[in-house]
Amino acid sequence: MNVAEAITQQPAAGVDLAADFRSSGVAEILDELDRELTGLKPVKRRIRETAALLLVERARQRLGLTTETPTLHMSFTGNPGTGKTTLALRMANLLHRLGYVRKGHLVSVTRDDLVGQYIGHTAPKTKEVLKKAMGGVLFIDEAYYLYRPDNERDYGQEAIEILLQVMENQRDDLVVILAGYADRMERFYQSNPGFRSRIAHHIDFPDYENEELLAIAETMLARQNYVFDDEAKTTMAGYIDARRAQPHFANARSIRNALDRARLRQANRLFETARGTVSPQELSTIRAEDIRASRVFATAATAEGDAAP
Repeated sequence: MNVAEAITQQPAAGVDLAADFRSSGVAEILDELDRELTGLKPVKRRIRETAALLLVERARQRLGLTTETPTLHMSFTGNPGTGKTTLALRMANLLHRLGYVRKGHLVSVTRDDLVGQYIGHTAPKTKEVLKKAMGGVLFIDEAYYLYRPDNERDYGQEAIEILLQVMENQRDDLVVILAGYADRMERFYQSNPGFRSRIAHHIDFPDYENEELLAIAETMLARQNYVFDDEAKTTMAGYIDARRAQPHFANARSIRNALDRARLRQANRLFETARGTVSPQELSTIRAEDIRASRVFATAATAEGDAAP
């Protein structure tokens, strides 16, 4: 049946998209994204747009207006710690709620999970991963490492060919998300045009602003029943400013590592200074000294000294 016939035969048929949106559970997922992920406004906007597209496509299917499953393979680009893996997990849930994947689980892998080290090893490894991911989402982090043209004995190309075949032939039962740094992913797509032609959704994850990173730090602490005191919050803001100017900064991942070390210092401080009973408030409060002891401040001070005339 073509579009004109479907419309002619069902003139009174219609879909309440608002009701469909409410009953699908998508609203809960999008609200959860807003609560759990600070910032990332352009990313959240793209996810809402994608959800709207899929809801409309599902409505069209029910009315006989379309029969082809939309291409849902995606590319997530951005620096480490910007929420790519977290969003992939939410996307798997969203696609499951809308009926585009059977299970809604996420299988997260890297090159080592797909590529073997000798002849005949790669195909079974890749196929086993694909078998686990069927009915859900396969998330390949740092996907550009699959392609190593400088190594003649590399078996990544074999994994790529298997992935491309499955992405095309079984796209109604598996969604693949490739992730990594934007510049490296661009070079990867140029070298492997088969991937670019199979990916419909390209989403770029921006770095967090300092204020967003501070909010993320407070949220991370709250999940573990910790808080900053007023001075510690100010000190943490200074830490963020100094840390992001140093090498290997990884956005929220670096903040999480900093908080782990702050909690370690807090525990040592309590053991060394506490006399008698320690209150719940003391056990749950991060002070400025717990953060200020970080070598990030010493490194920043040294850099400033070296830059002075």
